[in-house]
Amino acid sequence: MQLAKEESLRCRWITLDSPEVKEVDLIQGLKQTPKTLPCQYFYDDRGSALFEQICDLPEYYPTRTEQAILEKCALEIAQTTGTCELMELGSGSSRKTRLLLDAYQQLDRPLHYSPIDVSAGMLKTTALDLLHQYPTLRLSGLVGTYEQALAHLPESEIERRMLIFLGSTLGNLNEQECNDFLTQIQQALQPGDFFLLGVDLQKSIDIVEAAYNDAQGVTAEFNLNILRHLNDRFQGNFAIDQFVHLAFYNADRHQIEMHLLSLQTQVAVLRSLDYQVSLQAGETICTEISRKFHLPTLMSSLEEHTLKPLQVWTDPQNWFALLLCQRGQLH
Repeated sequence: MQLAKEESLRCRWITLDSPEVKEVDLIQGLKQTPKTLPCQYFYDDRGSALFEQICDLPEYYPTRTEQAILEKCALEIAQTTGTCELMELGSGSSRKTRLLLDAYQQLDRPLHYSPIDVSAGMLKTTALDLLHQYPTLRLSGLVGTYEQALAHLPESEIERRMLIFLGSTLGNLNEQECNDFLTQIQQALQPGDFFLLGVDLQKSIDIVEAAYNDAQGVTAEFNLNILRHLNDRFQGNFAIDQFVHLAFYNADRHQIEMHLLSLQTQVAVLRSLDYQVSLQAGETICTEISRKFHLPTLMSSLEEHTLKPLQVWTDPQNWFALLLCQRGQLH
């Protein structure tokens, strides 16, 4: 990425990536029964591009529904928070966050934005586009996982900040992980700071399952790409054509589950990790869960972490919710 001199003065990079930490999680997941993979491995540059395609699919309602909510409430959010630094976990292309930047710009507020993503390529491409689009924007890109970012947030140049977590990515965490994550959010924010959270709500199983089994097969390609990423990154030899995408709704846990199903008994080796994994025919590797939330229960959990919901917006069908929370004082 090439930045003009003036743009480079408005942009800085912090790399928090610690591959050895993720490697431990990777091997631990493959040793489990059933096997799992950390979902951050979806997001190499190709995986990030495929996810952007998923967001535009007719079956994939979360992105357009959340975007429609943001289009209506972005100005109200900016008016409520006043001047603050925006920090986004899993920023991707920052397509929805631009609505917030537009709102703060409309109110003549200074624009400070810190996108955080594991894909350095996507992050830098997006940064260049944003710096061109917003001539007064100051941008600090952080390359790393959510956990790394929350543990090492840089000092803000503005008194308050708003941490943004959109796309119902919270649903990728199980109940205990979600509780731990909200504790991290609580610890990362100062009293008076804001937390903007987008979550997918419980709805008809048919609608949910269709969103993860699109007719064009883009989600299947996205799911299989996690194996390509592992092959590239760790000198692996997963036979991609011997796996198929499987996504279904677990009604007991209110979550969609994405798996890779092994078509045959096989052994894959990750040479740079000196690790091999054996799979039986019909065995699956769980690559992602996506929990669908009950709004009152979620709001209670936020309150327990001193994250007080100030305002909640939903779409007319109550498929999705956007919550603006403010960090309170610990008692």
